[in-house]
Parts: sequence; C-alpha cells; structure tokens
Amino acid sequence: MATVSAKETWSATKTVSGGHLVARALKAEGIGAIFTLCGGHIIDIYDGCTDEGIKIIDVRHEQAAAHAADAWTRLTGVPGCAVVTAGPGTTDTVTAVANAWRAQTPMLVIGGQGALKQAYMGSLQELDHVAIMKPITKFAATVYHTERIPEKMGMAFRHAYNGRPGPVFLEIPRDILDATVDESAVVDPGKYRSSGKAQADAQLVEEAARLLSDAERPVVLAGSQVWHCRGVQELQDFIAAGSLPVFLNGAARGALPHTHPLLFVRARREALARGDVILVIGTPFDFRLAYGKRLAPDAKIIQIDLDYTAIGQNRGVEVGLTGDAAAVLSQFTAALGKVAGERRKPWLDHLRTVEQKALEKDLPFLNSDATPIHPLRLAKEINDFLAGDTIFIGDGGDVVTICASVIHPRQPGQWLDPGPLGTLGVGMPFAIAAKVALPKKEALVYFGDGAFGFNGFEYDTALRFKLPVIGVVGNNAAWNQIRYGQISKYGEARGDTANLLLPTRYDEVVKALGGWGEHVTHPKDIRPALERARASGTAACVNVMVDPNVYSSGTMNQTMYK
Repeated sequence: MATVSAKETWSATKTVSGGHLVARALKAEGIGAIFTLCGGHIIDIYDGCTDEGIKIIDVRHEQAAAHAADAWTRLTGVPGCAVVTAGPGTTDTVTAVANAWRAQTPMLVIGGQGALKQAYMGSLQELDHVAIMKPITKFAATVYHTERIPEKMGMAFRHAYNGRPGPVFLEIPRDILDATVDESAVVDPGKYRSSGKAQADAQLVEEAARLLSDAERPVVLAGSQVWHCRGVQELQDFIAAGSLPVFLNGAARGALPHTHPLLFVRARREALARGDVILVIGTPFDFRLAYGKRLAPDAKIIQIDLDYTAIGQNRGVEVGLTGDAAAVLSQFTAALGKVAGERRKPWLDHLRTVEQKALEKDLPFLNSDATPIHPLRLAKEINDFLAGDTIFIGDGGDVVTICASVIHPRQPGQWLDPGPLGTLGVGMPFAIAAKVALPKKEALVYFGDGAFGFNGFEYDTALRFKLPVIGVVGNNAAWNQIRYGQISKYGEARGDTANLLLPTRYDEVVKALGGWGEHVTHPKDIRPALERARASGTAACVNVMVDPNVYSSGTMNQTMYK
C-alpha cells in the first residue's frame, strides 16, 4: 500500500513533540488504533494519538498488545501497532513478536527506553531491547533524534513489507519522545513504500502452466499468503480456469465457499500422496507438510512464495516462483487458458469419493450424544452456529486441531490461528483486535482450556471497551496434545505427568469479571448456550466439558511422537 506523506497530516504548529510525530506517522500509514499497556516512557505517544484521533486500546499484558497488533494486520491489511514501555514492557511482547515472525505478519512494536542522556547509567527498566528483538524482526533500531522519527518509522514499515513480510521494532528513548522540535526540522519520509505487486518470471510461469495443463492428477495447496496478498479472487479465477482441486490452510481458509465444487478438505492426504503435479502457494514445506515428505515423491512440485529463500526448502521443486500470490495467480490464469473440466473429472471424482468416505467415518462423532461431549460434536455445533460475518479464532491444541476439517469460515479473512509457531494465548487479543478493527463483524474464539489460561484476563479489556466477544472453551482438563504423546511414548502409568489441569469453571471466571457465562455438559445444550451468549451483547464464555480421551488425527500423526 502506498502511504501519504507524513507531513500531509501535520498541523501548522511551530513545534512538535516526539510522541506527536509518532502519532502523525501512524495516521499517515492508515493505522486507526494502537494496542498498549501504559508506562512512563511512552505517555507522549498517547497524547499524540489522542490529538490524531487514533484509538488507544490498553490491555492487561503486553503480550496481548502485540498479538492484537498482529491480528489487526491480518484482518485489515494495514499494519498493526503495539506501544509498550521499556524493560519488562518490551520483553513481555517477545513471544507475540516471534509468533508474528513465523506467521509472516508485518506489524510495528514501539518500545520505550530510558533517556539517552542516562544511557548505561542504570535508568529504570533500561535494557538492550534492540539486541533482544533483532533475531525475531525484519528490522530493529533505536531512534536517536526526534526530528527523524517519521523517517525511521517509514524505514521500519518498508522493511516490514520487503520480501517475506514480518514484524519490526523501534526503540524510542524517553527524552527523544518528550523533546519538541521545530516543524521545519522534521525529516519528511515522503511516500516511502511501493504499492506495486511483484510478478514472477514470465518464462517460469509459462513452464509451470504447461505442467499444470498436462497433469492428470493436479493438486493446489493454497496457504496464508493468498489472503495476506489479498489474492482470493485471483485464486478462484485460476482454479476455475484449470478445473483444479484446491486445499486451503492457514489464513487462506474461507477463500472459497465450503460448498465450492473444487474445494476439498478431508481428502488432502490422498491428494498430496497421489498428485502428479502439485502447486503450493504461500505456505512453507515445514512440519505441517512433514518437511515436504507429504508430497508424492514422484510429483512435479511448483512453488509460489514471497520469500526467495523459501523456494525449495526441505524439498526440491520443478519450478519455483518468487512473487506476490495475487499477481502470480493472475499470470497463471492468463498462461493456463481454459482447461476442459472433462479431463479432470476422473481425478476430481476420486477425491470427492475419498472426501465423502472420510466424512461418513466422522458422522457418528459429529452427531454423538455421548458425555463427556465428543470434540467433533462441539466443532459441528460451532460450525452450524457461525454467522456469515463471524471471524473464527482458534486458540488451543488438540481441541482446535480436531475442528480444522469441520469449521468453515463463511467469508475470506475470517479464520485466525496462531500460525506455525503454535503460540497459545492469541484468542482474546485476536478477538479484541477484530472487534476494534471490524466492529460490525462477530468474533468467536474457540479455546482449549490450557490456552485460556494465558490471556483469559483480556476479558477484562473486552468488557472495559464494550466488545461483545463470544468465547467457547473446549474443556478436557488437560494439555491433551502433549498428553497423547506422553502416553504413547511412556505408557499410561506416566502418561499424565505434568499435563493435567482442573476442570475449571471458566464461565464463572468471566462472570466474576462482569461478563456472561454458561457451563455445558450435554451435547443438546451447546447450541442454546451459544445462542444465549450471542444474545447477551457482552463478552461471553461458554465452558463445554469434552472427552479427554479423544485425540485429533493431527495430534496422533505428529512426527514428534513417532
């Protein structure tokens, strides 16, 4: 996105403080809210944001502020921003920044610091934040001059969007933020980012298109970059032109309606194992693809990614293309032309048969009336409950993994999960960002009970800002994803070591904070409780007791347990 000049938003006042320059630069970037936890080092930024009309959402833990900034970027396409104080304020964001790093989310964290004139004297909360942040950001630096704040912020955003996107960090010392400078001395970064989308090499596109056109058993696996590059329509046009079966993962979920004839969910393992040409778009060959081993050994692999270094990592490719997913898919559609659907019919029919058989295998559990409640039954009830505008947020281990083939977001951009770092605790921060950024949409978080414990107190934030978030806890009183591995490796006698929790009434916790809560132990009561949560108009929690002895296939197939 091209941004306006920061100076275009400036007033005609003679002098301006560092905090106000920060706020003006945020406004120039299109940022409508910051997520923060107060600290003495950063308060001038609050003053500036108040003048610029930027919302200030103060949370209960700095990790939540950075998670919320991550979600803001994913949902809006505008970079999110967390503003935190020095020392523990900044270190508290490290896990969330690392999560954004692995999820390829461009966002900005601004950290406070003691005054420059007190550097290395042991000022309050003094720490080398830049050194801590460098390994998990695209850019990390200190701002040494007040008049250069807009320039340094433009530089940070440019790095955030360069190639493989990711988070950036700026440390701004207290005296740099508090100082005032003459407006004429301020360095205007101008329009500092390109709005263009990088296309792939045209010759390589032609080569890849020929492979797909000639394939008997083609497969498309579309990952998060399809959504991050806003390539939903381009993906739909491309698979329609090629009559190509597609599987979605990560943020790409919802890019096609779940009834789309070319969308498949449960047949993924079969498709990847038997495909002769496999196109992977915007998702790495990491643990989720068994480092490329889930792709048929004799298949010709085509890979599209924003990051040149991701091409061919862990698994060689026939054709590797670096570029923006939306731009490259448009190139593919033009190069591919129209492939007759009859040619693909035997392969599509086979995959649909595999899909149907897998669904039939799950049906008894999806409709189970057993107690404790089967996690698939809870997933089905949640899926049936989702509205057209519901943003679904998965925050948990096994109970969330088991729902991936069942819960279908109704529109693009309405599925949020941590990403490949697998960080628990994203649920409430993501939901808060969703309701601030897109207040007309509904936000529903599906927690594991373990995950709830990380940032569950952000219900306090949701209640203070009157954000009606719906939370559902799949409560099995255990860290079940790990518990499965321990039982399989060490047997029942030692399988429950350090992985059991209490069957806590999380609904009562939320009620104590002032929200709405309900406890569910029977399948028939799930949907009515969800409806009452929606009708409550406030932050709500439905605590559902699920069977602790049921595990997802994803957990049972994890390579770490083999």
